[in-house]
Amino acid sequence: MGTADDAAAYILNKLGAITAMKLQKLLYYSQAWSLVWDDHPLFDERIEAWANGPVIPAIYEQHRGQYLVTEWLAGNPGNLGSDAIETIDAVLKVYGDKSSQWLSDLTHKEAPWRDARLGIPTGVPCKQEITQASMAEYYGSL
Repeated sequence: MGTADDAAAYILNKLGAITAMKLQKLLYYSQAWSLVWDDHPLFDERIEAWANGPVIPAIYEQHRGQYLVTEWLAGNPGNLGSDAIETIDAVLKVYGDKSSQWLSDLTHKEAPWRDARLGIPTGVPCKQEITQASMAEYYGSL
C-alpha cells in the first residue's frame, strides 16, 4: 500500500498543476474507489469532513496557504501498486477534468461527507472523520 503522499505525487505528475482543493477531492475519490474496486484502502491517512468537503489533514499541512499545487516532493509514485495506479487513472478519467468547486459540490451531496457532519451547520469547521466503512458502503452501492 502506498501513502496519500505517493498518490498526490502521482496525480500531480499526471495532471500538472491543480488547485489544492482539487487535489484533496481527487485523493478522496481515489481512496473511495480503491475501497470499492480493490477491497482495500489506497492509503491509511485520515480523511475529515471539513466545510469545503473531504480533506486529508496530512496532505493539507503540506499545501497550506497554496492555491495552486505544482509538484509533490513528499511522495513517490513508484510506491503505488498496479491496482492503485489503475484506480487513480480511472478516477482521473472521470473526475480529472472537473473543477475544484464542482468536485466539492459533489462531495456535499454524498452520504459519507454529509453523515460525518450530521448536526454541524454549513460552513462551520469540523474534524469528524469520514470513515473507510462509510465510503465503502456508499460508493459500493452506486
